[in-house]
Amino acid sequence: MARVCDFGPLKMMAEVWGRAVGGSIGQQPEWRQDEIIFAASLCSSSLLQTQTMDARIDSRAPSVEGNDNADINAPLKAAPKLVAPEPEHCPGPESQSAGKGDACAGCPNQQICATAPKGPDPDIPLITARLASVKHKILVLSGKGGVGKSTFTTMLGHAFAANPDAQVGIMDTDICGPSIPKMMGVEQETIHVSNAGWSPVWVTENLGVMSVQFMLPNRDDAVIWRGPKKNGLIKQFLKDVEWGELDYLVVDTPPGTSDEHLSVNSFLKESGVDGAVVVTTPQEVSLLDVRKEIDFCRKAGIKILGIVENMSGFVCPKCTHESQIFKATTGGARRLALDMNIPFLGAVPLDPRIGMACDFGESFFDNFPDSPACRALRDVVRRVGEEMGVDTTYSED
Repeated sequence: MARVCDFGPLKMMAEVWGRAVGGSIGQQPEWRQDEIIFAASLCSSSLLQTQTMDARIDSRAPSVEGNDNADINAPLKAAPKLVAPEPEHCPGPESQSAGKGDACAGCPNQQICATAPKGPDPDIPLITARLASVKHKILVLSGKGGVGKSTFTTMLGHAFAANPDAQVGIMDTDICGPSIPKMMGVEQETIHVSNAGWSPVWVTENLGVMSVQFMLPNRDDAVIWRGPKKNGLIKQFLKDVEWGELDYLVVDTPPGTSDEHLSVNSFLKESGVDGAVVVTTPQEVSLLDVRKEIDFCRKAGIKILGIVENMSGFVCPKCTHESQIFKATTGGARRLALDMNIPFLGAVPLDPRIGMACDFGESFFDNFPDSPACRALRDVVRRVGEEMGVDTTYSED
């Protein structure tokens, strides 16, 4: 049954309104178009549904009523007073790089941000406490889009969850391209909110998902957000989602090395990340960006669990003959792993049924357990476990 709550959209709209009225009286409020379009659409959709939704909202959901001691203007008082709207690539006025980053050059707020008092993020201890019950945290990265990173993430989640004694969560931090819910067959679900926090959408009894897709009024709505806004939602995912006891939390990230990656790494540093799995395809045009991804991990202090070569040949399901669709002209991921001294976790072959399973929201891992791709994936899971020092094998009896 879908879990319904309009708390998220209303909160987003409140944040936009707070920004607009946060200036001095008589000052013309500065509205950022991306915030207005998305938050207003969320709020209007939620308000139109209020009468029908009231009966379905958990009575324990957070409420601002009855909290007379709460200072709703505290964030506005603490934030530096800006004289102009934040530019497109603003690192955020409260960040450690505020007023010092390359994007700050020429900004009217540069001096204000640079001289504002800095300190540790007060939410880091909350994130660390929330994730204390998560045993292992794994990032899934790719240098380039279209290599099957999110598809691999879903198969990795299903593979971990194949052990009935393991509790698994998938966090989709690809804010502008959230495809995980579609692949997991829970695209129409919405987030349930209680006093304990945001509840993930459970695909099975031991496999949960959290994604911005669950907050969108319509499945085709674009998320038109700049970096600071996306980073704020990622922080909420880490701070407010009540996963319970998890054995594995798999974090799907957008391709490249962008704000989302920096945020996830900084927010999770205190709670500990086991490492990252890097996904690529065999051809050099993909490996070119993977080298940059590996360099990013090393500079950011993220352990690389290994590299996976996805779409590595096509094995005919009838005759089992293997054809190289994407030829590894420079040796593929195996050679790259050797050159860069990182573990090679395995090669997962192409299988048209993987795409079909994703389209229908089904588990390829469960539906075709004897396929070459599933056998390869089981080897990858075993290797990932070895790199983390965890035994991922289990008895099916």
